[in-house]
Amino acid sequence: MEHGRRQRGQWRRWRAAYLKRTYGEGRYRPYELLVREAAESVGLPAALGDCLALRYGELAPWPEVAEVLGRLRGAVKLGIVTNCSEKLGRIAAARTGIAFDSIVTAERAGFYKPHMETYRLGLAELGVAPAECLFVAGSAYDLFGAAAVGMPVFWHDRNGMAMPEGAPPPLWHERSLHRLTEIVLTKAS
Repeated sequence: MEHGRRQRGQWRRWRAAYLKRTYGEGRYRPYELLVREAAESVGLPAALGDCLALRYGELAPWPEVAEVLGRLRGAVKLGIVTNCSEKLGRIAAARTGIAFDSIVTAERAGFYKPHMETYRLGLAELGVAPAECLFVAGSAYDLFGAAAVGMPVFWHDRNGMAMPEGAPPPLWHERSLHRLTEIVLTKAS
C-alpha cells in the first residue's frame, strides 16, 4: 500500500512538473520533449515520457465524459484547446468518442497555453465570441489564459489542485463534470 501511495505521489509530481513546463514555455517546442524533461526533473526516467506517448491510445477519459459531452453534443459547439502535440491531441480527443467541432493543439497554434493565441484560435474555429463560450479548464493554469481572452471558466479540478497565486477565480469550481450539462444547457437556452 505504501508503495502505491509513493508511486501516485511520483506521478502527481511528474504531472505538476509537466504542467509548470508547458504553461511556462510560451512558443511551441515538441510536447513529447517537455514531458520527458518533466519526468527527469522529478527523478523519473526520461523514457517514461516516450512510454506515455506510445500508450496515449490507452488513456481513458473521466467516467462521466461520454454522458456529459454526449448530452451537450448538438446543443452547443464543442471544442478542445490542449497543450498536446497534434498527434497526441487527436488521439486523446478520439478516446472520448465525441466528434468535436474544433481541436486546437499547442503544436498547431504555435504556442502553449496560457498564451492567448491558443484560446483565440479555438474561438475563431468555433465562430464564437469569448463571452459566448464556457471554457472547461482541466488545470488551474488555464484560469489565466481563458480569463485573459474574456471566457468564463468552469474549473474541472478532479484532483484538488492548489490555485496558483494571482489566478482569476473560475465561475464554477467542481470535482466532476456532472454540473456542466446543467450550466451549459441553462446558459444556451
